[in-house]
Amino acid sequence: MWHLLKRKPSLDKKEKEKLILAVKTMAGFSPSNLALYELATLHSSKSREKDGFRESNERLEYLGDAILGAAVADYLFKKYPFKDEGFLTEIRSRIVNRESLNQLAKKIGIKSIVKFDQKNTQLQQVILGNTLEALIGAIYLDKGYLRTRKFVIDKLIQPNFDLEVVIQSNSNHKSKLIEWTQKEGKELLFTMELSKSGKSGKEFSAQVVIDGQPFGVGFGFTKKKAEQDAAMKTCALLQI
Repeated sequence: MWHLLKRKPSLDKKEKEKLILAVKTMAGFSPSNLALYELATLHSSKSREKDGFRESNERLEYLGDAILGAAVADYLFKKYPFKDEGFLTEIRSRIVNRESLNQLAKKIGIKSIVKFDQKNTQLQQVILGNTLEALIGAIYLDKGYLRTRKFVIDKLIQPNFDLEVVIQSNSNHKSKLIEWTQKEGKELLFTMELSKSGKSGKEFSAQVVIDGQPFGVGFGFTKKKAEQDAAMKTCALLQI
């Protein structure tokens, strides 16, 4: 952590100004340690070696994932004082799942600042939410937990989620699809293959097949995420 806090930005003046403006626009404050935010936008496909260590936003993503989960749990715990642990866990998972984070990242403009291998077009579908988590990690290290919690609640949750709709929705698209095919008396299969393996890790592709007919194709860095992505696209196609 201390290595990160002492890290100096390597951006030129124009790039610094762009990043500072982006952070101000997204988070509502000026960064104190710009280098943290620079690192938060660096995907592993564009990682670079420094002092024998390959720098990317993966460590910040790990930290941001934990801080985001804590901030959302804190918010829901206080908002719903009479709901049990199962309810709170389910609603938190619907807010912080990969699909939701990717959509949030698009809305707040993460795409304009993330650095990744442009040749890998499939990365665009999965890295925005990861970068948002890395940004949250950077804010936590730069400003502390209370400011980070304020960012999560004021900039992410309240403007973008109607919690009553979230409560009523079913975000498990695979379960929804299974229920629909059982009700309709159809055969459902998920085919899976390893689509790519490289610096950014293994990436899987899944395809939904219903009664022998192919439907949505999904991608993810785990088989579960690839199946959920494929199921989500199929549900949209079938208007389930």
